[in-house]
Amino acid sequence: MKIRTILISFFIVCFCGSLPATALSNDLDPFSGQSGELRIAGGTAHIPVVKEAAKLIMESNADIQISIAGGGSGAGIKQVGEGLIDIGNSGRKATDNEIRTYGLSLYKWAIDGVSVIVHPDNPVKTLTSAQLKAIFDGTVTTWKALGGEDRSINVFTRDASSGTRKVFWQKALDKGKISESAQFVVSNGAMKSAVAQNPYAIGYMSAGYVDESVSAVTLNDVVPSPQNINSGTYPVSRGLYSNTKGEASGLAGLFIDFLLSETGQKIVADKGFIPVK
Repeated sequence: MKIRTILISFFIVCFCGSLPATALSNDLDPFSGQSGELRIAGGTAHIPVVKEAAKLIMESNADIQISIAGGGSGAGIKQVGEGLIDIGNSGRKATDNEIRTYGLSLYKWAIDGVSVIVHPDNPVKTLTSAQLKAIFDGTVTTWKALGGEDRSINVFTRDASSGTRKVFWQKALDKGKISESAQFVVSNGAMKSAVAQNPYAIGYMSAGYVDESVSAVTLNDVVPSPQNINSGTYPVSRGLYSNTKGEASGLAGLFIDFLLSETGQKIVADKGFIPVK
């Protein structure tokens, strides 16, 4: 416990240095005197931002406990709609039917791109939409056909409940087929690990998760940079949402307000996403 406290305190000292102290203090003030547990689950793209926000809040008030889980966008929407959690995160906008069925309120606090990724040692770093579709539908099966090594392409994808998959399928594949031979992974983090460990893999994940362990592919000569995602030049993008059953209130409402505050939006930017403010 002592180690955990020291680590969190160090984080806050570092974080505070990048924000005016008054802004951080003001944004945390609403949590003063509050207590209870906040349960958050759903989209995995959200986790880096939500974890950092939760650390700051819990360090400022030991009477607040925040639990964070993944499960995918579909699970987040369903679980919050059924009252199992307080906030259900989704990397896609809830459908009209979901909003109507569960009485959802939607709060968008970041913009994200979905990047195609390959292993850093893979020489194929740029693809056209046609080539990408051919890879995922199983028409093109070797990297040699794309200018790489004479090795089979190992395709990784997400399950049907994933908001990242839905956006990728709609905007990158134009709702085209995903081969039955594609291997499933359960989260953005798992996708990054799978591709980072396989020199002949290809997959897709939240642009906010891209680091030196994988290479983001240039699609139709457009790099999935924050600038290109924000301008719409890179079209495979989506909002990151937190959803509540009914209007957000209590700790859920305060948490979402914090994500939209100056401090929260700086966390969004620091984690590689695009603030909405």
